[in-house]
Amino acid sequence: MKKTVLIKDVFIFFLFFINMTAASLASEADENVARIQKAYENIKDLKGAFTQKNTIKDLGKSDTYRGEFLIKYPLRMKWMYKGKTLQDIIINNEDVLIYKKGDNQAYKGKFDKNTYGQTPVALLSGLGNIKEEFNISGKGDTLILTPKRPVGTITSIKITMSDDDFPVRSFVIQDGHSNVIEIELKDVKINTGLKDSLFEFSLPKGVNIYEQHP
Repeated sequence: MKKTVLIKDVFIFFLFFINMTAASLASEADENVARIQKAYENIKDLKGAFTQKNTIKDLGKSDTYRGEFLIKYPLRMKWMYKGKTLQDIIINNEDVLIYKKGDNQAYKGKFDKNTYGQTPVALLSGLGNIKEEFNISGKGDTLILTPKRPVGTITSIKITMSDDDFPVRSFVIQDGHSNVIEIELKDVKINTGLKDSLFEFSLPKGVNIYEQHP
C-alpha cells in the first residue's frame, strides 16, 4: 500500500514539475516576444552590419558573406553585400531590385512576400508582427518561430536575443530542404533618420536590366 502511495506521489510531483517547467518556458518566450514587439513599436528605421552564412545541404557547401543593411518602415529595405559577392537587394514599397554588380546585371520586379519574404532583410523588417505570423516556443535567450502560413520554403526561424537597444542579436532560418541561413547582426543603430532617397533604384549606365512581367 505504501509503495502504491509513493508511486502516486512521485507521479503527481512529476506532473507538477512538467507543468511548472512548461509555464516557465512559456513565460520566458512571452517576455522575449514582448520585448521585441515593444522595440518595434518605436522603430522608424534601422541600420547596421551583418555576417551571413548560407549552408546548402544537397551540395554540402557553406558560404559566408558580409555587408550592411538599411530599413525604413513600413516597407523600404536595402541589403548591401560586400566583397566577392557584390550585390544590392532593394525593396521600395511594392518594387524590388536585385543589382548584381559583379555581373553588371539587375533584376526588377514586384515585391511578393511568398517570393522574397524569406530574405533576411524582409524577415528582419517583419519581426514586429511575431504573434500574428508565427507559432512561438523557446527558452532562455532563444525564440523558435514556425510560420502559421507558408512564407516561401521557411520551416523555422531561431532568434537569439540581445541586451542592446535592438533586441535581436542573430537569427537562423531553416527551409524545407534543410538548407540553413545564419545571420549575425552588428552595430545596429535605431532611428538615425534614413532618407527615402537611399532606397531609390539608381543604376550606373551600361547595366543590363531584366524586368519581371506579370
